[in-house]
Amino acid sequence: MEIKQRDPSRRNMLKIAGAATIAATIGNHKTLAATKPPATLFATETGAGKNVMFLHGWTCDSHDWSWQLSFFESRYRVVAVDLRGHGRSELTPPGTYTPADYVADIETFAATKYPGQKFILVGHSMGGQIAARLAAKRPDLVSAVVSVDGSLGFSGAAAELFAKTTHDLNASDPGIVVPALFQLVYDRNTNPAFKRWHARRMLGMPMHVVRESFGPLFFGNDQVGIGEASATFCKSLTVPFYHLCRDPEQANRMRPWFTHQKSKVDVWTDTGHWIMQDRSSDVNTAITAWIDAL
Repeated sequence: MEIKQRDPSRRNMLKIAGAATIAATIGNHKTLAATKPPATLFATETGAGKNVMFLHGWTCDSHDWSWQLSFFESRYRVVAVDLRGHGRSELTPPGTYTPADYVADIETFAATKYPGQKFILVGHSMGGQIAARLAAKRPDLVSAVVSVDGSLGFSGAAAELFAKTTHDLNASDPGIVVPALFQLVYDRNTNPAFKRWHARRMLGMPMHVVRESFGPLFFGNDQVGIGEASATFCKSLTVPFYHLCRDPEQANRMRPWFTHQKSKVDVWTDTGHWIMQDRSSDVNTAITAWIDAL
């Protein structure tokens, strides 16, 4: 997720707020843990061939993949899932929205509904990190991962912004904080209808889901989204990994992290954070070509 440049006073404010918020978030992280039983997930299944599962991002749902589903369903067996608290899946109580909770849901869903089978996981943003975490935990369930601007490999200004966002989500109205964050990650050519859709959908979500899901992706003892922790985690992955991102510096940083010979990291331009919506045809072609070459 490439972050647009901000004015100097804004950057200084983020540095100060970010450092304080990171410390506070790490200190509070011990209260966050995976909760059982897993949530009941809404999912659709269509097509035949290789198993491909789509995982959406934070405050989104499986409709985000509407520009991929028909194309992929003509080639593969496609499962599109709504994560807990999102879309039509089960809403669980506060305190149950850590990455571990999300991973446990997908793990149980895949192992129970598709015993003995593996999936290629295609995840956007938060969904990309969830897919990677499941691949690390259960490589017997995951044959490969596609991360579409997934929540991995961040540092510097992005980390500061994420720290401030974590603070602001809890201190003020997420209905203001989230759309403001989204505005920083759109491209100038992003369809205004997409922007309005993303904001209106988020306003219809329970606020505890919005607030609790973001921070643990990047802060705390078991975060894998930022800095050396992200590097160490990615280097541990054994499955083929395809990461599509918008930041050339992030791409250069991450390329050496993936050891499988079929892994790769590509930089995408002329697109916002929702790469699969802004450049749907190109994304469909690129991902299916990579999958077919596995």
